[in-house]
Amino acid sequence: MSNLAFQITMLVLLMVVALRATAAEPETKETVTNLHFYFHDIVSGNNPTAIRVVQPADSYKLTTLFGAVVMVDDPLTETPDPNSKLVGRAQGFYTSACQQELGLLMSMSFSFTDGSSISILGKNSALNPVREMAVVGGTGKFRMARGYALAQTHWFNTAGDAIVAYNVTVVH
Repeated sequence: MSNLAFQITMLVLLMVVALRATAAEPETKETVTNLHFYFHDIVSGNNPTAIRVVQPADSYKLTTLFGAVVMVDDPLTETPDPNSKLVGRAQGFYTSACQQELGLLMSMSFSFTDGSSISILGKNSALNPVREMAVVGGTGKFRMARGYALAQTHWFNTAGDAIVAYNVTVVH
């Protein structure tokens, strides 16, 4: 390789390195936010917040409801009291995806009153004392979020209504 070819090659390499350095976005420090709120899933009464939109084809799985799909627009509140301060809404669906247990596939946006949201996706083994689901994204102040949500049933009745405590750790 001639001296001129070597110099041109080195100049091109230096230009590429310089361009990459100036085009890179500034490094931002990530924030960890811990959230605590209550999810009110109401399937009974005159004003349900969760409605079954797909009924399982066979009733042989009555204990697991395998195949059922439920659309939700559930309130999220500061305390278990349904009349406590509204902090957001859980909007999306859950479906019974397990034949051996009451295992729900949750796909929801927890939309908060400030306009931000987090997206939850994962299995919710509803009869376990504590369940963990993934935070897979977010908007607003939670843009590019990741993390996990721990759900713990606070109260439920025979009609299927439930209040669930959520402790969510969000990295954004």
